[in-house]
Amino acid sequence: MSTDQLFNVPLKPLDASAIPVHPTGIALQRSVEGTGGVPLLFKQIKIRDVQLKNRVIVSPMCQYSAVDGFMNTWHMTHLGQFATRGAGLVIFEASAVKEHGRITPNDAGIYLDEHIAPMAQIVAFLHTQGTKAGLQLAHAGRKASCYSPFRTHGEHTVVCPKEEGGWPDDVIGPSPIQQWEGGPQVREATKEDIRNVIKAFGEAAKRADKAGFDVVEIHGAHGYLINSFLSPLSNQRTDEYGGSFENRIRLLLEITEHTRSVWPASKPLFVRLSCTDWADGGWTGQDTVRLVPYLRDRGVDLIDCSSGGNVPWQKVPSHEQGWNVPFSRDIKQNVKDIMTGPVGGIVDYRFAECVLQKGEGDVIFMAREFLRHPTWVLDAADDLEVEVAWPVQYERSKRFAHGHTKH
Repeated sequence: MSTDQLFNVPLKPLDASAIPVHPTGIALQRSVEGTGGVPLLFKQIKIRDVQLKNRVIVSPMCQYSAVDGFMNTWHMTHLGQFATRGAGLVIFEASAVKEHGRITPNDAGIYLDEHIAPMAQIVAFLHTQGTKAGLQLAHAGRKASCYSPFRTHGEHTVVCPKEEGGWPDDVIGPSPIQQWEGGPQVREATKEDIRNVIKAFGEAAKRADKAGFDVVEIHGAHGYLINSFLSPLSNQRTDEYGGSFENRIRLLLEITEHTRSVWPASKPLFVRLSCTDWADGGWTGQDTVRLVPYLRDRGVDLIDCSSGGNVPWQKVPSHEQGWNVPFSRDIKQNVKDIMTGPVGGIVDYRFAECVLQKGEGDVIFMAREFLRHPTWVLDAADDLEVEVAWPVQYERSKRFAHGHTKH
């Protein structure tokens, strides 16, 4: 058998009927019934008809490892590890709703029906571990057609030319303002561009449903297309999509309405926001609190609270653990009937639990900490003294967790 023939034989999916499987990271009944109670991190939460086994969510993280938008064995390994280590929900990386809406030529996409199958296989594996799967729908806007960070020492500051798979002549934004000096030349989005983007988010949501995803998240943060429309620093339009607050939020609201209309009513819809630009004259936390009721009224269930990324002169206090917690807290205190969760620099188990105990969020999002520490959920359970299920394949190591012998 040739090498090509070998790789045309797919791996068989895990047969949950033949191998004992239980939801990794779920608090065991004896812990639930214990006198001490279960920490909020490990209390299940229901959002619409989707029940999360705990409140720890793996945040989307671009891997720049797709070809033509297709996820592959890297994504299965990368995302699958978080399910086997107990995360309640894993949100797949930003997946472009249009081919030229990718940040780099190596970004994942959901703009073709053919993208569904690889994603569906990964989703199916996550489900065997009792982990729910989410997909972040995105359009890069002013940050499109760049090299992957592997090529530029970790920075998205170099435009990828046509001869290397880029599309530098088709980068759109609210206004013809570069995201950074030397970045892609930005073309002001036409009304037709805007209509096509709105439609593309809806088509992407339909594909996500076919792939079996439990949650979709609209990416409205970090300087990408939606965020750039929200901020007066990047949006200087004079039509109905620019100028006033109501006009600048219009694109996000229209995308949200359309996406919600085609996404099943039983499944949650999240929106990630940059709650502030961290720059004078830009989008602020007060703007976010003002925006959220509009999103809630259009069927959004949870706000994923991030910040920054829209202008290079931002001043983000990223040396502080949980620097976005105050934004999540402000929404909780000022807007009823919508959930929130902070992301950004959360590393400590007890800090995360404290955020939930103080009512500053309903869930916790983490990204880079999971790259450094993929067993975070299981180790948090050990630290917070709650017994959770482990994968049966790893049970033999459970009693040696953190170097402590457990009986």
